[in-house]
Amino acid sequence: MGLKSDSRRLALENYPLRLTIPTRYGDMDTNAHLNNVAIARLTEESRVRFHFSLRAKGGDLSPGGAMVAHVAIDYLGEGEYPADVEAGVGVVEIGRTSYRLAIGLFQNGRSFALADSVIVRVNADRGSAPLPQSLRDLLDRHRVSSA
Repeated sequence: MGLKSDSRRLALENYPLRLTIPTRYGDMDTNAHLNNVAIARLTEESRVRFHFSLRAKGGDLSPGGAMVAHVAIDYLGEGEYPADVEAGVGVVEIGRTSYRLAIGLFQNGRSFALADSVIVRVNADRGSAPLPQSLRDLLDRHRVSSA
């Protein structure tokens, strides 16, 4: 079952964080579409900006930080150059030591890629560590809305 089976993921307005990311000439493939590596880079940029946004709101993953444990991408259509990409990011699941981010990439109101990233909080020894309640509460306020 692909990420697109969750209808919430197909509408940008359901994501609590929305941002605009410009595309680059080097993002194109031989068919003048955004290539798969560029799409992975766009989802990474979205994930990193989400974490910077959390940090600005007091979200702290200390002492060891966080690690990306899993990334999945469903390619739904073609992304175009030189159009900007509208990205949506939100939380879809919160566990004891990890959480799952949903990322949607859109152009012209249409989703062309969906990604999931599982983020694990780690301790100073790089082992998994429980999410503090303050971070859990902040993540909960950034959930993807219901359709």
